[in-house]
Amino acid sequence: LIFFSLLEQDRLFKISFILFVFFFTTLILVHFIGIEVKGSTRWMEIGVLPRFQPIEFLKPFFIIMTASVLSTEDKKNIYFKYFLSFLLLVPVIFFLISQPDLGQTLLIVLTWLSLVFISGINLFIFYSFFVFIAVTISYLIFFVPKFEYIQIRLINFLNPNTNSDYQSEKASEAIINGGFFGQGIGEGSLNSRIPEAHTDYIVSVVSEEFGVVVVIAIMLVFLTLSYQIIKKINFLKEDKAKLILLGCVTILLLQAFIHIGVNIRILPTTGMTLPFISYGGSSIVSTGILSGILLNLTKRKIN
Repeated sequence: LIFFSLLEQDRLFKISFILFVFFFTTLILVHFIGIEVKGSTRWMEIGVLPRFQPIEFLKPFFIIMTASVLSTEDKKNIYFKYFLSFLLLVPVIFFLISQPDLGQTLLIVLTWLSLVFISGINLFIFYSFFVFIAVTISYLIFFVPKFEYIQIRLINFLNPNTNSDYQSEKASEAIINGGFFGQGIGEGSLNSRIPEAHTDYIVSVVSEEFGVVVVIAIMLVFLTLSYQIIKKINFLKEDKAKLILLGCVTILLLQAFIHIGVNIRILPTTGMTLPFISYGGSSIVSTGILSGILLNLTKRKIN
């Protein structure tokens, strides 16, 4: 956070390009030398470095690269930049799907669609992109055996009477047991009942111990943060900086919405962490990089 917030903007963009290439390379290498955990190969280790998830580090720089492409001006062919940004998206999505990691795939796709929409694309082309991606993901889920587990999750979500989504059921029970003001610090039982409580179900843990009031406060903090950033956009002149800020806000809000939605059972299980709060080295560092970029582009310039 401190490092990226103190960089000059030109240097920030140059370093972001280098780091995008590096982490995209690690995303490719995960397919060959990655570490498999619970049926998914999403992590890798390089030398003495701790295990990390390449897509978490790639996300901030993907936003900067996409914003850089979409902010270019080509008077001869105004739609060429959208095609280039799509070419940037496709390999990232391909290697994510091969892990498989549909949760991060959806997050990246939705962020990309948001940036494309904000950049002022023709709505017909935008909806064509949207339909194409939706059809592709639907095909993968329902007709490719590798993604059968996602189909099962969707069926369990749409038919809760099956009682086969153990984690979501226990998370819902924890929220109900916590009530408005919670059972007290350390008094919750969800931590010991499901394996990913400290990452994918941290909101349920917070709700059980501190109450729904604190969860609502967390949601308000995310909304306030986003509002304050969006206000700053009016004072910026460069389209690239505006798109980067909106991309960072979008990915933070989408990730928070998906995480909370899974915990309160309005969305199927995806395995999404909550920015700033969930445990996980890759997630925390990624959020720190995003925050550093946000601070860099919104801080007051001293003449």
